[in-house]
Amino acid sequence: MNLFRPRGRAVPSPTKVTLAQRWRAQLDGHIISLRCSPDGTQLAAALADGPITILAVTGERLHELPGHGLGTTAVAWHPNGRLLASAGQDGHVRLWESQTGVQALALRHATSWVERVSYDASGRYLAAAAGRSLRVWDALANLVCEHTDHASTIADLAWKPGLPQIAAVAYGGTTLWGLDARTPLRRYAWKGSSLVLAWSPDGTMFATGDQDQTVHFWYAASGNDLQMWGYETKMRELAWDPTSRYLATGGGRDVAVWDTRASNKGPEESTPIMLGLHEAYLRALTYQHAETNIAPAMLASAGQDGMVALWRPTRSQKPLAQYAFPAPVSQLIWTPDDQALAVGCDDGTVALLALR
Repeated sequence: MNLFRPRGRAVPSPTKVTLAQRWRAQLDGHIISLRCSPDGTQLAAALADGPITILAVTGERLHELPGHGLGTTAVAWHPNGRLLASAGQDGHVRLWESQTGVQALALRHATSWVERVSYDASGRYLAAAAGRSLRVWDALANLVCEHTDHASTIADLAWKPGLPQIAAVAYGGTTLWGLDARTPLRRYAWKGSSLVLAWSPDGTMFATGDQDQTVHFWYAASGNDLQMWGYETKMRELAWDPTSRYLATGGGRDVAVWDTRASNKGPEESTPIMLGLHEAYLRALTYQHAETNIAPAMLASAGQDGMVALWRPTRSQKPLAQYAFPAPVSQLIWTPDDQALAVGCDDGTVALLALR
C-alpha cells in the first residue's frame, strides 16, 4: 500500500488537555535511552557517551552511574523496579541496584558492543543482542540460551506478549525464538534490512520499520505480511495503541495511523489517518498504556523540531496539545499511570510534562 501524505500544518483545536512542564534537568550529553521504572517513581536517562543518571519522578537526581566505557546504548528496568539493566559498547550487560546505584553484576556478552537489552514481562529472563548473537539469562544470571543463527547484526529485539518467546530482527527478516529450542520457532523472511520491531499488545501481529522507507505488518500465526511504502525516510518510529487495532508510524514529518481492522485484508486496502504538525522529521511515537471508558488512548509524537504533540487520531487530525523544546527530542515515554510524558533531548535535557 502506498502512503499518500498531504502536507500542511495543522491548527490546534480547542481542548481541555494541556501539557505543563513539571520539572526540567540538564545532563551533559545526548539522551540515547530514557526509561521509567514500573512503579513510576524513577527515571533512568542514559547518555550516548556512557553515564547513566537515575532521577526521581520529582526531578531530584538520585544516582550517577558510570555506565559503559565507549558508550551506553540502552537501558531497561526489571519489572519489580529493583534492578536497572544497561547495554553498551564495552561488550557487557550491567545490572544496577536502583536504590543504591551500585553495580550488582556485569554479564559479558561479546567483544563488540551490545545494542539492545530487554526484560520479559515476568522478570524471569533478560535478553540482549550483540552483533549476530542473542543471549538470554535467567534471574540468577545463568545463561539460558544463545542464538547466533542470524544473517547479520541484530537491529532490534522484542519479547512476544504473554509468552517466553523473543523476536530478533536483522537483514533478511525476523526470527522468533523459544528459550528451550536450538532452532527457530519461525522465520519471517524478507529480503531487506529492518531497523525496529514492535509487537501488538495482544501478540497477534508485529510490525517492522525498514531501511528502505517501508513498514511491514506481519501476522504472527500465518506468517502473512503487508508492506506499506511512500515514507520520506527510513522507518524507526512505531507505536501500537493498547487495543492492538491502530499502529502509528513515523518515517518523515507526518504521523500515519493505520487501522488493522479497516477491511478483511487488514490495513492493505485502507488509507491511514494523517497527522501533520511537525516541521522536521519525527523521532519518537508513543501511545498511552490504556484507554479509558470515555476516551481512546492518546498518542504522543516528538521530532527534530523539538515539538511534542498529543493526539487522539480517531477523533481529530488536529493536536490536542503541544509543547516546544529548544533542541531535537530523542526520547519520549509515558509514565506508567499515563498522566505524564518523560522527554529526553539531544542537548541533554530531561523533562517531565504533565497532563492538565
